[in-house]
Amino acid sequence: MNHQKSEFYFLSALLTGIFVLTFFIFKPFFYALILAIVFATVFKPLHTRILAMTRDRKGLAALLTTISVLIVVIVPLSFLGIQIFQEATGLYSSLTLNGGATHLSRGLGDAVNNLTRFSPVPIDSIDINEYLKQGLSWLLQHLGPLFANVAKAMVGVFIFLVALYYLFKDGYKLKRDVVALSPLQDIHDETIFNKLTMAINSVIKGSLAVALVQGILTAIGFAIFGVPNATLWGSVATITALIPGIGTALILLPAILYLYFSGEMISAVGLLIWGVVAVGLVDNFLGPKLVERGMRLHPFLILLSILGGISFFGPLGFLLGPLVLSLLFTLLDIYFAIHKEYEER
Repeated sequence: MNHQKSEFYFLSALLTGIFVLTFFIFKPFFYALILAIVFATVFKPLHTRILAMTRDRKGLAALLTTISVLIVVIVPLSFLGIQIFQEATGLYSSLTLNGGATHLSRGLGDAVNNLTRFSPVPIDSIDINEYLKQGLSWLLQHLGPLFANVAKAMVGVFIFLVALYYLFKDGYKLKRDVVALSPLQDIHDETIFNKLTMAINSVIKGSLAVALVQGILTAIGFAIFGVPNATLWGSVATITALIPGIGTALILLPAILYLYFSGEMISAVGLLIWGVVAVGLVDNFLGPKLVERGMRLHPFLILLSILGGISFFGPLGFLLGPLVLSLLFTLLDIYFAIHKEYEER
């Protein structure tokens, strides 16, 4: 008996040590692997169609689906990220080197000063330049490391694509092995997988997709009507679109006022119409079609998870933050279901 206990304790300590060592080995690729799981879940319907078209050739179907994700998602997002980083860097340099003497900052400052005249309550002067510097500094602090080390980023993309290929090809086998190894009942394991799938689709295809479309339309409107750094402010509008009630108005309204007080009356009216028609109606028409049935997170919780995710995980926190929150609610549901079963026994 003592020998069996010693053997068990030794094996447990050995397993713990190996698990810790394995974690640190995989740690550099953690983000790439998580993103591969997310994209494999989101693009599963596409993979199923390609698998049927290739007559159940798993390797070929996985390769074609991975190439499709690379062309449709990864390449455009890479160029978009580079453009945002360049515009943010340029605007931050202008504010710092020129003492804030930029056309944009002057226009915003004039707009705010004119608004204070109509306020019944005295308002202290607002340093627009300082707020812009702080916001851009925060953005560069989180985006900078991603583009500073190109080699590391390329390795991450390579690991992501390889992991995505094998998830498409052998994802079912991996899921079956995880269910077999899990100490939970198979029905609870299946519930976790199903709810996580619904959560990923609800977050990615729902709230984030609608916010992304609104951000793109905002950037297009800014480019059409002459607002500087359209891509940068469009990306900010993507984040604000997740705020319940006001959303992209936080970005559109200052831009409209900026155009108005800069003397661009026609452009200001045009951007107002664009914001109401092209951006404001997306929630009503596109939202219900994109939001999946199943687990739905409140937009305010999604906003907090995105901002907190970016602060904790870096740029990829835009995706990882909401997914961690979804996982929390999924595990809580499983916990209460198991607890209820124990009480009924």
